[in-house]
Amino acid sequence: MITSAPIPAPFKSSEMAIEPDWIDYNGHLNMAFYHVLFDRGIDEAFLTLGLGPDYVRERNASFFTVEAHVCYLRELALDDPVHVHIRLLAFDDKRAHIFEELVHAREGWTSATLEQMSLHVDMAAKRASPWPDDIRENLAAMRKAHADLEMPPQVGRVMRVKTG
Repeated sequence: MITSAPIPAPFKSSEMAIEPDWIDYNGHLNMAFYHVLFDRGIDEAFLTLGLGPDYVRERNASFFTVEAHVCYLRELALDDPVHVHIRLLAFDDKRAHIFEELVHAREGWTSATLEQMSLHVDMAAKRASPWPDDIRENLAAMRKAHADLEMPPQVGRVMRVKTG
């Protein structure tokens, strides 16, 4: 759960390393493992909100990603340490709109971004359900801490080929 400590804006994950098996035949991080790093980062952020493994066991509820959009901006190689920066863009009774950046931990450049929508789920019913009051309060505190961050240009992007 969120404590009285200030909420970082954006949330910054622990430093993560790229594993050798994740490097593809092009010599850089395979696209599938960007998602692994993003997922590990969001797990750290949501743990601060009270949404970790204990939440699933104790309340029989969790959160699922229902939509995601990744932008690959710069290659990562085996020796590149990374952090995931996470900001809560918005939330409602059942959803959280999140933006993540995969950032080189030493040099500060962004390798990739992920915009996602997560849905709170009752695990017994396998259906969307409202956030409990305490979690909703934690989401509100995080959203307030992130409210003044600049909106990333990747948010809301539409993928298409321009014709004509």
